[in-house]
Formats: sequence, C-alpha cells, structure tokens
Amino acid sequence: MSKPSKKQNWLRSVVPGLAVLVFCVALSAHAAEDGGSSTERFNEIFKWINFAIVAAALIWLFAKKLPVWFRGNADKISSAITKATAAKEEAERQVREAEAKLANLKQEIAALQATAKREAIEEGVRLRALAQSDVKKIGIAAQAEIEAAERAARLELKALAASLAVDGAESLLVKQLTPAAQESLVDTFVKSLDGRPN
Repeated sequence: MSKPSKKQNWLRSVVPGLAVLVFCVALSAHAAEDGGSSTERFNEIFKWINFAIVAAALIWLFAKKLPVWFRGNADKISSAITKATAAKEEAERQVREAEAKLANLKQEIAALQATAKREAIEEGVRLRALAQSDVKKIGIAAQAEIEAAERAARLELKALAASLAVDGAESLLVKQLTPAAQESLVDTFVKSLDGRPN
C-alpha cells in the first residue's frame, strides 16, 4: 500500500471543511428565503460556520501534528520498554549467576575444608617424619660425641695411667736402687759386655 502524498493529505483535510462551509452557506441561503427572523438565523448560522472553520482548523492541525507527536512518543516508549526489557533480562541473568554461585559455594566450602584437612594431616605426617629424622640425627650426633668423649677419656686415662706407672716405677726404682744395688747392676752389665765379641 503506497503512502499518501502531502497534497492528498491536504485535500483530505480541506475537503471536509469546504463541504461544511458549503453546507452552512446553503443553510444561510435557505434561511434568507424563509424571511422572518432571518437576521437571527443568519447570526446563528454564522456562529456555526465560525465554529466549523475553527473546528476544521483544529482538526487539521491535530491531524497533522498529533500523529507525529504520538509516533515520536510511541517510539520513545517502545525504546524505553526495549531498554527496560534488556535491563530486566540482564538483571535476571545476574541473579541466576549469583544463585548458581551460591549453590556452588557450599560445595566449594566443603571441598576447601576437605583439602585443608587433608593438607593438615599431610603436614602433620611430614612434621612427625621430620621430627623423627631430626631425633635420629641428634641421636647419631650425640652417640658420635659420646664415643669421641669416651675415646678422649680413654686416651687421657691411658696417659694418666702411663704417667702414674712411670712415676710409680721411678719411685720404686729410687727406693730399690741403693748404691750397692747400683754397683751390682753395673758389674753385671760390664761382665755381659766382656763375654761378647767386638
């Protein structure tokens, strides 16, 4: 269906006004023929003609301006409805995402708690093993230190015993080695040398 041109729209709006005007003129002519109270009738018809002209002008003005205004207003309303619908859909999508996250949150918390518990147990086992390893190392180091101290004490004890033995032997020798015993020892030594070949 083709859109009517501006000229056709103008004719459609003016023709009814002209028809009303012609009708009013015809009525006034008929009233003039009647005679009697023709002036009163003429004034009344003139008022109706004026009313018809003003009404036609208003109708023409509203017919020309109001559809554009209503169309613009309808476009604004339609655009606002479209935006509101899009905003509503976005809000609903965000609500769905939030609800899904909340639903998964309990599962995530439970998984995190299980992971934390498992890691705590593993850490406890690791710390116990590390402590046992440290205890073994400390025990080995202590054993080595004890053995070293024992060896040092033995050596010191041997040195002390040797020193005491030498001191004891010396004092014994001093007691037993009288001048007569010394002479006897020297004589025995010299006799043993005589019997040897050079």
